[in-house]
Amino acid sequence: MKIGELARATGVNVRLLRYYEEQGLLSSHRTEGGHRQYSADAPATVVRIRTLLAAGLPTKVIRELMPCFIGDGPELDACVLDHLRTQLADLDTRINELQQARASLSDLLDASTRALATAGR
Repeated sequence: MKIGELARATGVNVRLLRYYEEQGLLSSHRTEGGHRQYSADAPATVVRIRTLLAAGLPTKVIRELMPCFIGDGPELDACVLDHLRTQLADLDTRINELQQARASLSDLLDASTRALATAGR
């Protein structure tokens, strides 16, 4: 299938499909006319990429995981589960740091609002 067909089939724009290919996540071959041609399983590959991106994984990690899918679904082989657990722990750490930053910013805003109200501004 051509890139426009893949874009319509997956709801992913052509520019993103080209990006996925540049990142080594999606492959195609070129026709004699220079057009990209994708295999019949490309829509499933794009769904997998989108699933992993939605999980917050960077393209570098996704590239490493792509060969590890089981069957046609989103499930991954057991050999990468520790890697996924590490990614989840990193995400939990970032969420905690953001929550702390949010609380600090909220405290600063509240204190500043009170100080302005006391000063009559």
